[in-house]
Amino acid sequence: MRFRTSLAVALGALTLAVSLPTSAHAATGQFFFTYNRDGKTLEGYLRDPRARYCITLEEVAKPDSTPAYSPRNRTNSIATVYTDVDCEGESFPLKSGGGHGGANVKFRSVVFNQ
Repeated sequence: MRFRTSLAVALGALTLAVSLPTSAHAATGQFFFTYNRDGKTLEGYLRDPRARYCITLEEVAKPDSTPAYSPRNRTNSIATVYTDVDCEGESFPLKSGGGHGGANVKFRSVVFNQ
């Protein structure tokens, strides 16, 4: 009898673990941004970024660097960009699946709300 109960509990736990959505941990898709380095315009991106976690963009984290701009959110989550590192300063939300901001949207960090 104990064996059946233990087996049922183990199978139930396994089923629950397999059925949990991975979207609770990450936004699905890509987030693109433009930044300047050494006089060149470059494009960066985040693929399947961690959700509900502030991501400071390493490309523009240093105080002497210029902020990133022109964000394009191709994830399944709302992305909120912030003017400063560590999701501080003014913010600007970008809708999921295609939200974007122009060259005047300057930022150094982002969080995905999914």
